[in-house]
Amino acid sequence: MAFGDYQIELYLGALGGVLPAHPFDHAERERVALATLPPELRTYVAGGSGTEGTQRANAEAFARYALIPRMLRATTERDLSVELFGRRLPSPLLMAPVGVLGLCTPDQHGDIHGAEVAAATGVPFIGSTLMSDPLEDVAAARGDTPAWFQLYTPKDRALAESFVHRAEAAGYEALVVTLDTWVPGWRPRDLASGNFPQLRGKALANYTSDPRFAEMTGPDPDPGTTVMTWVGTFGHPVTWDDLPWLRSLTDLPIVLKGICHPEDARRALDAGADGIYVSNHGGRQADGGGAALEWLPDVAAAVDGRAPVIFDSGVRTGSDVLKALALGADAVAIGRPYVYGLAHGGVPGAVHVLRSLLAETDLIMAVDGYPTLADLTPEALRRLA
Repeated sequence: MAFGDYQIELYLGALGGVLPAHPFDHAERERVALATLPPELRTYVAGGSGTEGTQRANAEAFARYALIPRMLRATTERDLSVELFGRRLPSPLLMAPVGVLGLCTPDQHGDIHGAEVAAATGVPFIGSTLMSDPLEDVAAARGDTPAWFQLYTPKDRALAESFVHRAEAAGYEALVVTLDTWVPGWRPRDLASGNFPQLRGKALANYTSDPRFAEMTGPDPDPGTTVMTWVGTFGHPVTWDDLPWLRSLTDLPIVLKGICHPEDARRALDAGADGIYVSNHGGRQADGGGAALEWLPDVAAAVDGRAPVIFDSGVRTGSDVLKALALGADAVAIGRPYVYGLAHGGVPGAVHVLRSLLAETDLIMAVDGYPTLADLTPEALRRLA
């Protein structure tokens, strides 16, 4: 079945008197999700750094490109499959790591539900270090769909090694090392509300379930000891000197997340990285940095096919996915859209978000004459401004 056939399901359901239960428009999806979330989570999930100009720029950048329609190339089937690290995946979509995902469902098991969404859709789940359930429990919910583990590298190297080895043992298939979050960004919305979930002991299940962290806290720690131990070890500022050590920890593919400069991409690959992840953390970490999409073409050119290029930040629609692919991404990660779907509609809500994105992506390829992802080259786009 083609991804675009999801619209047939929806139309047939309507003929039977059943209208879609979940929104299609991102703004409406955000509105209903934020109304569902408790106030302290609304700012954390929806907010960005500084003036939030970078966050807005991420989403607005896609409008500066147009996909040029090509006629007389129609095909009844499109091939959206990609190969990443030896795995053939049905589509280029990934679920980006989100550190408070666990808190975004009423039962506080949003990370497990995110993995269930992956199992239902075939879209790989990237689990965050900051989970509300241990990484092993989350991995067990993913079914046959691949999962990757995102590492916020702790200062304690033994703890970092423990996280990586646990991820390997649990069946995660790649390690995503986030480079731009060793210190929290300046987030006025969160500062105004005094909200920092981890300081309240939230989303720390990977720490509290870890034997090395238990050594650091001592037996039967009170909540304050747990939080302050976390504060003391979170956020090692990873440098080039750390890459050989990280490489020595695992045979898993290592993807470096937060790369936006072509020279950083070249140097990372020379140092042993297996994948480059272009992202500015959705505008949550540093304001004034421009749209991540603008840095993607130069990074992709620097990588020059040596490794997969993953992209996130500002992706809201199927046309956004296609534009990122045409500008050089091999895979595109979705963040806030699926989080909002999960918050408002649980697993079915997030499944609806991903299936809708895949359907729109597939149908645009059909209408505009791009049968395969290989046809989406920079020449398929026209810069409008």
